[in-house]
Amino acid sequence: MRVAVVTDSAAGFAAGWTAAGGRAAGVRVVAMPVLIADDILTGEHDDVTGPLMVALAAGSEVRTSRPSPGQFDQAYQRLADEGYDGVVSVHLSGQLSGTVEAARLAATRAGIAVEVIDTRTAGMAQGRAAIAAQDAANAGADLQAAAAAAAMAARASALYFYVPSVEQLRRGGRITAAAGWLGTLLSVRVILHVQGGRLVPLERMRSAARGLQRLQDLVEADLTARTGRVWLTVHYFGNEDAAAALAGRLEVIAGAGCVTTAPCPSVLAAHAGLGVLAVTVSPADAS
Repeated sequence: MRVAVVTDSAAGFAAGWTAAGGRAAGVRVVAMPVLIADDILTGEHDDVTGPLMVALAAGSEVRTSRPSPGQFDQAYQRLADEGYDGVVSVHLSGQLSGTVEAARLAATRAGIAVEVIDTRTAGMAQGRAAIAAQDAANAGADLQAAAAAAAMAARASALYFYVPSVEQLRRGGRITAAAGWLGTLLSVRVILHVQGGRLVPLERMRSAARGLQRLQDLVEADLTARTGRVWLTVHYFGNEDAAAALAGRLEVIAGAGCVTTAPCPSVLAAHAGLGVLAVTVSPADAS
């Protein structure tokens, strides 16, 4: 049985990862639109990063949208035409986006079998789940086994965010449930993580240095509680040097070669804003 893997651009793959020889080679990515004023951008990396950074710095209106079911129709049909028998479709948390529902709708009318996975996470925690499915498929797993590999990797992963300003999160309505907790502080920095598929605030502080240290502390505590090797990805947006420095410190604990850096997926950066740092933690044996 030939099994393909599809994900969306919230997976946060670094440039080149899905190319031949890349760590996520074979995984197909459906773009998630970012809307800047009247412009709709559907790429990643240089195609979106520059305009998005300018828009966020200027305080321009920035929104995101799910891919249409038609985009998934096309993706699944292309794979059917290429001779695949089934698809594992691995997506951003359904609590954060309607993407997984669009994939499910398309799956009901696809010409081949499609297993849709709601990872209940984002970034490279989601990306590692897609890679786990692709690795399983490459090893000859059938559709159900490859889907199970993705689900297991997603459940075993964690995602932590340092957000230097809550303004963009407030604008996007992603932290309305935490409004009382945040209070009226104008310069609050927030540590969040993903729990039950939602962004949940953990701590708030006024100092950037304190926020970054707490992010590192939380990741280190997570690593200490795990057994076996792990993969870490440090996502950044507009602060690559800070991400590289954090990655270097985390590598001391995680081990050489276990930590990578990648731009924050544009659909997440659009809500988290400039200066966000996010760290994903995934077991190496799940991907």
